[in-house]
Amino acid sequence: MREERHVSGLDRDGDVFILDLGDGENRLNPDSVAAINLALDEVVAAPAPKALVTTASGKFWCNGFDLTWMTANPGEIEPFIQSVRVLFARFVTLPLPTVAAVGGHAFGAGAALALTHDQQVMRVDRGYFCFPEVDIDIPFSGGITDLIRSRLPIRTAHEAMTTGRRYGGDDALAAGIIDGVADQDKVLPTAIGMARPLTGKAGPTLGTIKSRLYATAVAGLVAGQAVEVPI
Repeated sequence: MREERHVSGLDRDGDVFILDLGDGENRLNPDSVAAINLALDEVVAAPAPKALVTTASGKFWCNGFDLTWMTANPGEIEPFIQSVRVLFARFVTLPLPTVAAVGGHAFGAGAALALTHDQQVMRVDRGYFCFPEVDIDIPFSGGITDLIRSRLPIRTAHEAMTTGRRYGGDDALAAGIIDGVADQDKVLPTAIGMARPLTGKAGPTLGTIKSRLYATAVAGLVAGQAVEVPI
């Protein structure tokens, strides 16, 4: 059975689009990936100036893959995982500024999703950023490894990937994972405030700059690889 999980939708605050991942664990499955892509279609099609903030409500921002769905659909896992990697490549190269408003836990693929945004802000007092793969015997794919390496200081990437450390907001800021912290009710406003001054940067040139800056990670994500594990 598929976890009950639906992206809440797309809203707008002036020139800043707000993508709400939901109020549950917000795990990734084919339905949520399709919904996110539809939202991105709308954002990309809109005229500039514009920016995107991705948020969520409750305890989780994104708790990774929908393991219930994966267990029930083993034959569909590989194409699904590849669709997630392609989604990550799309986020990394979006031709507009993006900010992840991480007000709850971001684990595994959820942590990777946060890193696909240009900037990140976390709740200061609760919520962890974590790659638990080393503790659950799931090695990272080449594309995800390249993504993490391209977005984090190398010593932080090494620690995060090889120890499974859980970073709270202040620790994540000190480690260079995120760009800011805020109280619970200020995470989304802070993210919008980070995005708004950059809305005029949206356009093909920004997309080209990002595509070239993250060319290695994007190539690895889009190419994918046959693996027995989900990330």
